[in-house]
Order: sequence, then structure tokens, then C-alpha cells
Amino acid sequence: MSSDLSTQFIEQLEHCFDNKKAVKICGHGSKKFYGRQVDSSLETLDTKNHQGIISYQPTELVITAKSGTSISDIKTALDEKNQMLAFEPPQFNNQGSIGGMVACGLSGPSRPFAGSVRDAVLGVTCINGKAEKLVYGGQVMKNVAGYDISRLMTGSMGTLGLLLDVSIKVMPKPEHEITIVLEQNTEQALKTWHKLGNQALAISASCQLNEKLYIRLSGNNAAVKHAQSIIGGTEHEKGTQFWQQLRDHELAFFNDSRPLWRLSLAPATMILNLAGDTLTDWAGAQRWIKTDEPADIIRQLSESHGGHATLFNPIDNSIEPFHPLASGVASIHKQLKQAFDPVGILNPLRMTSNY
Repeated sequence: MSSDLSTQFIEQLEHCFDNKKAVKICGHGSKKFYGRQVDSSLETLDTKNHQGIISYQPTELVITAKSGTSISDIKTALDEKNQMLAFEPPQFNNQGSIGGMVACGLSGPSRPFAGSVRDAVLGVTCINGKAEKLVYGGQVMKNVAGYDISRLMTGSMGTLGLLLDVSIKVMPKPEHEITIVLEQNTEQALKTWHKLGNQALAISASCQLNEKLYIRLSGNNAAVKHAQSIIGGTEHEKGTQFWQQLRDHELAFFNDSRPLWRLSLAPATMILNLAGDTLTDWAGAQRWIKTDEPADIIRQLSESHGGHATLFNPIDNSIEPFHPLASGVASIHKQLKQAFDPVGILNPLRMTSNY
């Protein structure tokens, strides 16, 4: 079935290219709220039945799967070999596919310590906007020369190509893991993160919420015990559940009607003067803010600190979800779109109002 689906996808995009007819790419729909919305009246290209693990080589730490394969199925296969996706992709509503995971490029709590989705992508097979089937990268780190197009697809939201399959680097699960909690406000947590960042400790996740600093320690028993002896704190009895709820936005913090903003900043950035509630993640580099502050104020303040702000759950469609690109970056972005999708048939306006 999947082979036939690949052929069907190519034929569908050939027809769209010839007729300059745009399509919206849909998978499991777990992140359809994220970013700009594609016109619902457009023809749909549905990938959720394009499923299956193509190959899994535990000794080589790589798995290759078709784009519609659920993240849950990937995790089940990895669990059997005591391995994992190190970047902890979110599974909103317990859903999500490997293709959507790469297309959206979202990573979980371990991102600053284990790398991002983009860091783990080894290769992709995709169909561009000219209905050409393309293969980039491979299944080992060393065979990528020049600019890594496979990683360019990460976070492109389906605007550069339809992903058919993806090869991902995986990692062994840690031997031991605990979560410790310290009573610290945001200012204290920022100082703690700065101090701990200068030491080689077995930290795999860290966030501050409700006057508490949560730190996850992962590694062999000796490394975890050593880190715990330096950091102190009390052990969280439900640490695994806490990080899963943070990853999938199931904590109470996320459950109110105010807009949710995601601010990407340098870890040492001071506390921003914004009304609302804040969850500080990624050792200070990611700030989740529930606020009714105007978008221009949030973005100006973020930009003044060298960062950017994304409206993560758009409530008001008049507000652009993604931070405006600088002119030079916008020019490169436009050239890439032109090269991969010259007539603009793939998820038009998904990332920008211009194309």
C-alpha cells in the first residue's frame, strides 16, 4: 500500500504542478493548530496511511520510517531495544507522526542537553513542488557532505517538500534517572543554571515553575549520584510523569484561555517585564508565557534581547504566529521556496503571508 501511496503522491503533485493548483499536506493533525493555517478549501494530500518502519538498526543507532508512522509506534520499537528519541518530541493529544515531527521541528525538555530534532535527522526522501522524488542524507552521520538539505526540511512545515520517509539517529536510554526539586524563583533559577552550566553534570532537563526549580538527572548511577550531591534538592516521586506532561503541554500551566507565547532567548537573559504567568524551560533559553500583552510589545521586547517570539496557540487570527524574519533571512527563505516549490503548491502561506 505504501509503495502505491508514494506513486499516488507523485501523480497528485504532478497534476497540481501542471495546473498550478495548491494542496494542503495533512498527517495525524496533532499540530494543526501550530503556525499559519492553510486554506481549508484546498485539495488535501493525506499522509497518515503512509506508515511503517522501513529499517531499524539498534547497533547503528538509526531508525528509518515512512512519514505517516506514529511516534508511538517508533517509541514502541525503540523501547524493545532500550533506546529512545533523545530530543523528546511532543505528542499533543497522544498523537503525532514522524513526518509531522520533522516538519514542525519541535523538541521536548531535553533539547539543550541532547540536541534538537534537526540534530538527529540523518536523511529524508521527499517530493518537491515539481513532483520530483529526491533523496538527501543517509543513515550514518559521516556520509553528509556540503549543505545538509535533509536538515533543512526540519521545521519547514511542508512548504519545501512532502516527506516520504525519514532516518533518525536514536540513543540508548540512560541507566538511571531521577528528578530533583529546589525551592527557587525564576531569578534564583537563572543564577543556578548559570552556575551549573560551567560543570559537567548529568543534567538532561531543567525548568522553573511556581517557585520551584525542577532538574532531571540521567546517566549511570555514579554520575547521577554525583550530580545530586552537588545540586541538592528533594527527589520528585513522579518525575517521569512531570516531564511527559511538560513535553505534551498537559501541565495545569497550559490549561487556560490566554494566548500561549513561546520566547526563544539566550539562557542568561534576565526576567522580562511582561504581565502573565511564565514557565521557564531549557535552562532559561525557552520561556512559555501565558499573557494578554499585545503582540508587538512581546516581540519588541524579545528582539531587544536578541531573541524571537512565537504565538504558539493562535487565538486571534489577525496576529502572525511566527516572528517576522530579518530582511536578509527573508530573502534566503524566499529563494529556497522558489527552488523547491517554484509555483507555490505546497502548503501555501503556512509560514509567511507572502508565499
